[in-house]
Amino acid sequence: MVMKSTDAVSGTFGKLIHDGQWLTNVYGVEVNGEINYEDVKRSGTRAKGKKAMDFEFTGTIKSYKMSNEFAKKIGQITDDTKGAFVTELIVALEDPENAPVGAEKIRIKGVQFTNIPVINFEHGALVEEELQFVCEGYEYIMI
Repeated sequence: MVMKSTDAVSGTFGKLIHDGQWLTNVYGVEVNGEINYEDVKRSGTRAKGKKAMDFEFTGTIKSYKMSNEFAKKIGQITDDTKGAFVTELIVALEDPENAPVGAEKIRIKGVQFTNIPVINFEHGALVEEELQFVCEGYEYIMI
């Protein structure tokens, strides 16, 4: 089967939603799961087998800095009277040229950020942030 160029999904239409608000400054989101395997030694062969033992999810949000709202929420962990900032994110990708195939909406559950974006800038450039996080899982949402 020959691929039609319009079947390629465009990331231009990706959205990140937090607490019902579309974060329009976000221009990239990536979430990956890593499966951890344990070696299994087997009798009668030099070849090791693999047994899936657990998995974990990590992600990155790339955005232009517009405020320090997220940094303050993430930074609450530095206050000994508060716990870590835990939230959910909705990631939507809805390419109008490839609907409904190129449309998906995913809930990212139990998000906890692993870095605190205190300050960064470069003269003559837009200020960008990259937030890494761990999460407990995800689920596809019907569109």
